Amino acid sequence: MTRLSSAVRHGQLQLGQRNGYAKSEKSLMNATRPASVVLANLQRILPDLEGLYTDVHAHPELSMQEVRTAGLAAEWLRRAGYEVSTGIGKTGVVGVLRHGEGPTVMLRADMDALPVAEATDVPYASKVTATDREGRTVPVMHACGHDMHVTWLAGVATLLAEMRDAWRGTILAVFQPGEETAEGAKAMIDDGLLERFPKPDVVLGQHVMVGPAGAVAGRTGVITSAADSLQIRLFGRGAHGSMPQASIDPVVMAASVVLRLQTIVSRELAAAESAVVTVGALQAGTKENVIPDEAIIKLNVRTFDEGVRQRVLAAITRIVNAEAAASGAPRPPEITPLDNYDLVVNDQAASARVVEAFRQHFLPESVRQTGPASASEDFGSFGTQWGVPSVFWFVGGTDPVAYAKAKEAGKVNEIPTNHNPRFLPVLHPTLETGVEAMVVAAMAWLGRADR
Repeated sequence: MTRLSSAVRHGQLQLGQRNGYAKSEKSLMNATRPASVVLANLQRILPDLEGLYTDVHAHPELSMQEVRTAGLAAEWLRRAGYEVSTGIGKTGVVGVLRHGEGPTVMLRADMDALPVAEATDVPYASKVTATDREGRTVPVMHACGHDMHVTWLAGVATLLAEMRDAWRGTILAVFQPGEETAEGAKAMIDDGLLERFPKPDVVLGQHVMVGPAGAVAGRTGVITSAADSLQIRLFGRGAHGSMPQASIDPVVMAASVVLRLQTIVSRELAAAESAVVTVGALQAGTKENVIPDEAIIKLNVRTFDEGVRQRVLAAITRIVNAEAAASGAPRPPEITPLDNYDLVVNDQAASARVVEAFRQHFLPESVRQTGPASASEDFGSFGTQWGVPSVFWFVGGTDPVAYAKAKEAGKVNEIPTNHNPRFLPVLHPTLETGVEAMVVAAMAWLGRADR
């Protein structure tokens, strides 16, 4: 995920225009008071939430393998009195809590970790390895903060259940698998999520990112990019390393492809258009004196406009085929899609309601605006498929003092980002802020019990 900090601007968050929300300021203040009632027990459950977070962090699970994590989520929901369904989309968990007539609010957290070897020095650092879908043994780490997301939602679900007299409506708590591989939301939807559970009036979600802990940030409209991952298989002719004239070298071919791909953004897109093309893997050969038969390139594309997306994907295909032809490859390359994410777009009116609630709860300097992030998410699938508004925002996870010093020194880019082996949100106040933000946002719909 792309850092929150690179796009955040100082000032109050402008998720939507003030006139996008019909309630008066007095009504908004009244609507946020029940949130404070719900959060009254937060300090009491914090030790349990800390224990859950460190447990999940120390026991990460790869995408669509989140059996243990799902079990913990289900246990928290059952203890809180939710109707709990497990195994939705393989490992997804859904909790339903009904309390009278009122809106239905869906709250989502993702659960999966990444094949990354942790390089932090905390006592609860992951030492886990697992078998990936290719049968390889890989290290596993919560390098994107999904352990924090699980903990936030467990805390929110508990607090809402304990103080249900403060609200009316239905809570739909969704613990989703497989976000990192763009499988989980689709798997839950394909497994009947939309038919088996109440249709929400709004879908809410959040993500921990680099940025000062205690701050929240978001925007109206597109907030995360579309993403396409591809595998390119290039074919050559192997030979002895001392006889390159007998080969068609796929390593040189792959190197030419990688360099030429960098010109798509720099030379084929206008300055006002945005895209990211990243080669994350180049695999070829096993020995220094053997020219292999083939090479594998894996790359990722991020875009914010469908027209730009189509042009970038077409350019990749053109460049790959042209470089193979120029090298005299014995057969055309194979280009295989791996996964893709749609844009996540925040609804204007729903975003306005969330930001007004945030403004009433948090200090002004803690509510910020962000530009579109070049990170990607499958969160948007829920709102799109249900045909209801959704709102997604970011929560800072960097020690505020350390972040301020890094910013002053011009070294924010040196803070370990999501997917880095050293990425580790500071526990406090990140834990509290995420719980507070989701409770406040949910209560903007669930409102007062006496209305």
